[in-house]
Amino acid sequence: MKPLFLLMALLLFGLLFTSCQKEFLDKKPDKALLIPTTVDDFNALMDNLTVFNISPALQEISADDFYATDADVAGFTSVIQKNSYLWSADIYQNQSCTDWNRPYQQIFYANIILDGLQEPEGAGGSKTDWNTTKGSALFHRAFAFYNLVQLFSKTYDKNTAGVDPGIPLRLTADVNAKVGRASVQQVYDQLIGDLLEAEKLLPQTTRFKNRPSKAAADALLARVYLNMENYEQAGKYAAASLALNRSLLDYNTISLSATNPFPSSPTVDNPEVIFYDMLVAHGFTSSTRTTVADELYQLYADKDLRKSIFFAGSAPFYFKGRYTGFRLQLFGGLCVDEMYLIRAESLARMGSFAEAMKELNTLLVTRWTKGTYQPLSAADAESALKIVLLERRKELVFRGLRWGDLKRLNKDPRFAKTIVRTVSGQVFTLIAGDKRYVLPIPAEEISASGMAQNER
Repeated sequence: MKPLFLLMALLLFGLLFTSCQKEFLDKKPDKALLIPTTVDDFNALMDNLTVFNISPALQEISADDFYATDADVAGFTSVIQKNSYLWSADIYQNQSCTDWNRPYQQIFYANIILDGLQEPEGAGGSKTDWNTTKGSALFHRAFAFYNLVQLFSKTYDKNTAGVDPGIPLRLTADVNAKVGRASVQQVYDQLIGDLLEAEKLLPQTTRFKNRPSKAAADALLARVYLNMENYEQAGKYAAASLALNRSLLDYNTISLSATNPFPSSPTVDNPEVIFYDMLVAHGFTSSTRTTVADELYQLYADKDLRKSIFFAGSAPFYFKGRYTGFRLQLFGGLCVDEMYLIRAESLARMGSFAEAMKELNTLLVTRWTKGTYQPLSAADAESALKIVLLERRKELVFRGLRWGDLKRLNKDPRFAKTIVRTVSGQVFTLIAGDKRYVLPIPAEEISASGMAQNER
C-alpha cells in the first residue's frame, strides 16, 4: 500500500484546496497553504468534488443492464473496460485502477482530517462546526470503505463474514503504517461505527448536497444494512432518512425528450438527492454506443414515464436519465427513491406486505403519466417482495447498485440469475455466486503489500 499512499501525499499538495464547484465554498482557502490545520481548511478539502464525490463504476459494466455490440466492445477505450465487461480473470493488465485508488485517496484525506481534529482547540471554529467537519470526514471514510468492500470482497454473509477477506482498513494518515486485509465483518463493523458516530454529529440536512448530512448518514446505513440482509435495521434507517426528506420529483413535470432531463445537480437542486456523488467517468459510462440491455428496456410499460425519461435512441437504446443532470456522468449518490424502495423491501421481508405496497405506490405514482397509475397490491409477503425487487431494478438503474443487488440476491434461489454475453461468436457466462463477482485487487497493490489476491 505504501507506493499508493506516497503518491496520494504528493497529490495532496496539488489538490488540497481546489474545488470543482467554487460556489460551494463559503470561503476561498489560501492556496499557498500546503497542510490543512483548521476546520475551514478541512471543509475546503472535502468540498473538492473531484476527490470526495466520486465512486467506483466498473461494477456497472460488469452487471447486466448495459449491452455492447461486437464493434462497441472492440472500440472500448481501455482494456479495463473490455475485460470488466467480459469478466476476465485479469481485468487491469498492469493498468492503474481508479476504482481502487480513488476510494483510498478519499480515506487518506479523511484520515488527515480526523487526525487533525484530535485537538479541537487547534482546529478552531465553533463546536457545531467542529462536529460537522468530523461527521463529514467519518461519512466520507465510511462511504469509501463501503464502495471498496462491495467490489473487492464477497457479499456479506453472516455465517462467513468473520473469515471472508475484506479490504485494508486504513484508519490513520500515516503512510508507513502496515495494514493487511481485514475480514468482511471487520470492514462492516468499522464503517457502521463511523456512520453511527457521523449521524450524531452532522446537521439534519445541508444546503449543498455534495456535503454529508444526518439524512445522508441514515440513508447510507439503510443501504449498508440492506446488503447485510439485516432488514429490520435497513427499514429503520430508511424510515429515519425519509423522516428528514420524503420529497419526490413528479416525473410529469420533466421533459420526456430532453437530452438531460434531470436538474444539473448539485448546482440546481433535485429534491430527491440526499447526497450527491458521481461514478468514475470510464468511457463506457458516457458513450451512447454502450446501450441498454433489451431485457431491461422491455420491463417498462408504455405509461411509465421512466421509459422515455431514462432512455433514448431506438433498438438499441442508451441511458440518459442520470441524476447528475449530465449525459456524460452517471450518478452514484443517495436518493429519496432508494429509501422508499429499501423501506418497502424491508417491510415485505418482515411480513408487512400491505405497508410495503403502500410505500412502493407512494413512489410509483410520481413515475407514471398523471391519471393512469393503478396502485399495485399483493396477496402475501412473497408476492410483495417480488414486485418491490422488480421496481427496484427499474428505478435504480445505472447508479452503481445493480452489481451489489446481484451478489446479494444470487444467494436466494428465487432470485438467482445467470448472465450470458456473446461477443464475436464467443459465449461468456457468469453464474450466480461465481468467484468473478469479486473484482481482483490491482497487481501493484498485491506486489507492494504482499496481501492475498482474490480468486477469479
